[in-house]
Amino acid sequence: MFRRILTFSLILIVAAACKKTDPNPDFSAIDKQLIEEYITVKKLTAQSTSSGLYYVITTPGESVHPAINSSVTAYYKGYLADGTIFDQTATGKPATFSLSGVIAGWQEGLPLIGKGGKIKLLIPSALGYGNMATGRIPRNSVIIFDIELVSFTN
Repeated sequence: MFRRILTFSLILIVAAACKKTDPNPDFSAIDKQLIEEYITVKKLTAQSTSSGLYYVITTPGESVHPAINSSVTAYYKGYLADGTIFDQTATGKPATFSLSGVIAGWQEGLPLIGKGGKIKLLIPSALGYGNMATGRIPRNSVIIFDIELVSFTN
C-alpha cells in the first residue's frame, strides 16, 4: 500500500514538474469579469461587441462617423479600473491622430460615434496594450477611456 502511494505521489510530482506554463495566457475571461464588475458598481448601461469591447455612448454626435483611415481630433481621459488616470488631454487642447495608429479598442470604438459624440470605452487588455506595460499602464490591464470626438477628416 505504501509503495502505491509513493509511486502515485512521484507520478504527480513528475507530472507537475513537466507541466508547461503558457507565456501568453488568455486574459479575456478575467478582463470580461473585471469590466462587468466595473459596469455593475458604476451602474452603467453598456453594450458590448463580439471582440469584448464594452462601450457607453453618452452623446451619439452627428450621423457621419469616422473610418479607420480618418484623422480624428478628440478630448480624452484614460484610466485604469481603479480610477488611476494614466493619460488625458489638456483642457482646451484636444489631440489629433490617425485612427489607424491607435490601439484596437479605439479603432473599434470611435467609429460608433460622430462629430460631437461622447463615448466611454471599456477596453480589455487584448484590445489595449496586451501583455506589454506602457507608462503607468501595467501589463494585461483593462483600460477605460472617456472620449469626446471633436472632429475628423476622412
